[in-house]
Amino acid sequence: MQTRSTELDSPIGKLRLLARGDTLCALEFVDRRGGGALPKSAQRAAPRTASAATPLLAASHPVVRCLRAYFDGDIKALDDIVVEADGTEFQRRVWQVLRQVKPGAVISYGDLARRAGSPGAARAAGAACGSNPIAVVIPCHRAVGANGSLTGYGGGMERKRWLLRHEAGELKL
Repeated sequence: MQTRSTELDSPIGKLRLLARGDTLCALEFVDRRGGGALPKSAQRAAPRTASAATPLLAASHPVVRCLRAYFDGDIKALDDIVVEADGTEFQRRVWQVLRQVKPGAVISYGDLARRAGSPGAARAAGAACGSNPIAVVIPCHRAVGANGSLTGYGGGMERKRWLLRHEAGELKL
């Protein structure tokens, strides 16, 4: 199946995404990678014969439509996106748990690790969040410190705050 990519403007900056069929394989913030070639996670997701010049996704593609709906206020639209993330078994379990956290809610790294089947592995859960190849859709922005404090986010703390406020309905778009 052919891998396709596109860049999408959003309220939190330009996003670069890569999909195979209707399945999202990578989503990153363009400014976090310098805006050059496809991100490393996208390159891993692409077949070896694919180049950085993969065909563009159409504006009508289901992933693009869901992302636009999410940013327009339908915070449950991300639930409709099928993802396939390349990672270790533990990372994939953490990412699966994160997708079960409802928009507007948060989870501590310790609870995330416990629900992923590895109690006591809060730091490893944090590392899994840090290596998430599908930003926003695998919602690492919903992971917080044990005391509820906002901690690091690969897209930057201002984006994490924006995403959490957006999902809590605090932003008027």
